[in-house]
Amino acid sequence: MKPMPILMSLNAGFVDTAGFLALQGLFTAHVTGNFVTLGAALVNGTSGVFAKLLALPVFCAVVLITRIVSFALPSFGLPILRTMLAIKTLLLAVAAVLAIHFGPFKQGDAWDAILTGMTLVAAMAIQNAAHRIHLGTAPPTTLMTGTTTQIMIDLADILRRASPDVTTPAKGRLRRMSASVAAFALGCAGGAFLYAFGGTWCFIVPPLLALPTLVMSESRPDISPT
Repeated sequence: MKPMPILMSLNAGFVDTAGFLALQGLFTAHVTGNFVTLGAALVNGTSGVFAKLLALPVFCAVVLITRIVSFALPSFGLPILRTMLAIKTLLLAVAAVLAIHFGPFKQGDAWDAILTGMTLVAAMAIQNAAHRIHLGTAPPTTLMTGTTTQIMIDLADILRRASPDVTTPAKGRLRRMSASVAAFALGCAGGAFLYAFGGTWCFIVPPLLALPTLVMSESRPDISPT
């Protein structure tokens, strides 16, 4: 099992849960989930409506910019994957400073909460872009619904004793995807636990978790965007 995608899944679970708790129900990694919480905020009259509306366009804009910029990095002698991960790590560190300085956030639509939330959204957008471009064979690191569905399909094929040409790749996928889901779940638990006991200081953890991926990226061949 490749350690980099596992670590990224762990970090995404942590960021999504800690961000949800600290920023009045804002999903920073699973941004489409904000459509649900947006509806709840409108019905219940809770704060954070604008931040939830802003999350998806910010996420899309950052992915778009990341993709375009990735084509220019080699001309400056910069490795694509490592540079993307370095920027993500920097954004997580900036978000930690903002969260600790301005938190706790009582209003999700206050400018400081929005700034912190969108910084986290931008970091997770870069992680998603890096994953799709450079780690395409690894399970998704931020969205577990499709992964869980595939796990159940593969498990069903193994239980029904399908032919080896079906079960052999299914067993490999099952190991990889189960590890990804477990890491994400562990990150969610860690984010909830540390936020409960440390408040916004818990945001120190994500940039620290992201640092080892910079070292791991050195051993991976740099894939030119196509």
